[in-house]
Amino acid sequence: MNKLSMLSKNLSFFFYNPFKEDKLHNPFKKDELTEVQILFPIEPTPVYCTFDWQFDDLEEFTDAMIQDEELSADQKDAFKEFVKERVREAKKANKEAREARRKAIEEMREETKAAFENLRFYKFYPVQSPDAPEVSKKCKVINRYYGKAHEYM
Repeated sequence: MNKLSMLSKNLSFFFYNPFKEDKLHNPFKKDELTEVQILFPIEPTPVYCTFDWQFDDLEEFTDAMIQDEELSADQKDAFKEFVKERVREAKKANKEAREARRKAIEEMREETKAAFENLRFYKFYPVQSPDAPEVSKKCKVINRYYGKAHEYM
């Protein structure tokens, strides 16, 4: 193995950032969507784009649409109001979903809550045999959603 590939593997491991612990193993904890699909009805062709209210600035986003000639300058204010309305609708939907999850957790039986909190994950490797491939490196990482296993065997 050359030094460059070894360095890249070490760096990729160093920068590996799995999901935060509170988001793991909890089926009721979901990331809220911050993107809104925009279909602005104008003539001759409607404008279709995606706006992320967490990362995009509306003024810069609108100016970029005008610069790319997808939107005319006289439609700027109408487009901005249209986007703001779609963002309000998406935020309201996120809030309702969050309240529904909170209500579901509150109505959940104590045994079920305890089962989710005490959930343990195991990762199994094949037993060494002549027809099974050799597994020399074993790790606890299952995948991005589940994160790490508590034990591997």
